[in-house]
Amino acid sequence: MNIDTKDIINSILSSVSKIDYIKPDDLPNIDLYMDQVTTFMESQLASTKRYPEDKVLTKTMINNYAKNNLLPSPEKKRYSKEHLLMLIFIYYFKNILSINDIQTLLSPITDKFFKSTGEKDLTYIYNEVFGMEKGRIESLQKDLFKCYQTAQNTFEDADEEDREFLKNFSFICLLSFDVYLKKMLIEHLIDDMRPEGTAGKHRKEKAPKAKKE
Repeated sequence: MNIDTKDIINSILSSVSKIDYIKPDDLPNIDLYMDQVTTFMESQLASTKRYPEDKVLTKTMINNYAKNNLLPSPEKKRYSKEHLLMLIFIYYFKNILSINDIQTLLSPITDKFFKSTGEKDLTYIYNEVFGMEKGRIESLQKDLFKCYQTAQNTFEDADEEDREFLKNFSFICLLSFDVYLKKMLIEHLIDDMRPEGTAGKHRKEKAPKAKKE
């Protein structure tokens, strides 16, 4: 298996560094219907998809988010700028967190900042959070290359025909362990956000499965 992992890392980091999050100014100034929401999200977040045929968001997903209290219901079937901001948060969280965890994390944000008339509104939250993400690219690049180099120093005594695959396996294991630790930390932080005595109950509950389109 001939895989140039270093080139893959460089390619991914190059792509990530060019990704610019959706700025509030890029959001439509009018409320949107469901089809317009999915079209907008698809056009703005297409570069984050793994495969071209993947969907960023579907009608079924959005309806399920509203049903599970992740997203406030639309007004007269129309979605506001605040709805779009919440959907962007959900889009990124859904790859690593359960429905219950996302609900616990976003509920305080929705309760206090959704449709807020004050200066500290949902746009304020969004700008603060996504503004700091750009600064993570350089440190992420250093961490990735350090993991890569560590993995390259493994399996030196392996058979030549297996060595490259095993080194890549080591690299994947290192990355996965990093993700596992961070995910575990996130889950503990979210559990601490729940009312006392409800964390265990939440772990036992299962959110309804989303229907496939």
